[in-house]
Amino acid sequence: MSNKLPLVMIPGLMCDDTVWRPLLDDLNPYCKPLMVNHPHVSSLPSMAEHILKTAPDQFAMAGHSMGGRVALEILRQSPQRVLGVSLMDTGFLPLPAGEAGANEVDKRHALVALAEKSGVRAMGQAWVQGMVAPSRLQDAALIDSILDMFETKTAAFFADQIKALIARPDGSDVLRKINCPVQLLCGELDSWSNVAQHEAMSALLPSRPPVDVIPGAGHMCTMEDPASVAKAMAKWLQSIPV
Repeated sequence: MSNKLPLVMIPGLMCDDTVWRPLLDDLNPYCKPLMVNHPHVSSLPSMAEHILKTAPDQFAMAGHSMGGRVALEILRQSPQRVLGVSLMDTGFLPLPAGEAGANEVDKRHALVALAEKSGVRAMGQAWVQGMVAPSRLQDAALIDSILDMFETKTAAFFADQIKALIARPDGSDVLRKINCPVQLLCGELDSWSNVAQHEAMSALLPSRPPVDVIPGAGHMCTMEDPASVAKAMAKWLQSIPV
């Protein structure tokens, strides 16, 4: 391993390098960023396997949104390779039982249907309404960058990622066993993966880390306030023994 800590950066649903690039200049002094993209597969464990095939022998990783769940699967499969993990705007529980789970499935399938009927950009325009801070919905540069990123993917790719999320494993057992430096980070106004959800993850972790809350940011905090996210991540990166 080189002197610089390798940091595998795992994007979320329909996302790619776009979510990480605003952070890179600020993170470069502390790590060697290694951005990954998901293959066209329909399970989170398969996404984790894909990353492990090309990742360094040992590495830190940051997972945003669905990428955080993929990071938990990497920890399930190869915990000895992970030097530290940042879980950002994400969750750990499986699909809830009963009506709550059925409602989530219906909402996710409605977005898939919209993507298939009207295109991925139209789906993204509906999706993004709850994914950034309300005050940023009129920020054309931010919204266009998110929609442009989505539009590079197909409706079929989206459908398979939704299938993976609906079948998501319970990450509780993984959290209880993590013994490397963990960061939990969340936008203050994230309405999908809220701060309380990250506090619940902290309660399961042996280290009980505090949640790094990014003030005024929503779910897409790495793009909404990259400077604050990078500052919090730098502190975590410096806590990882290399």
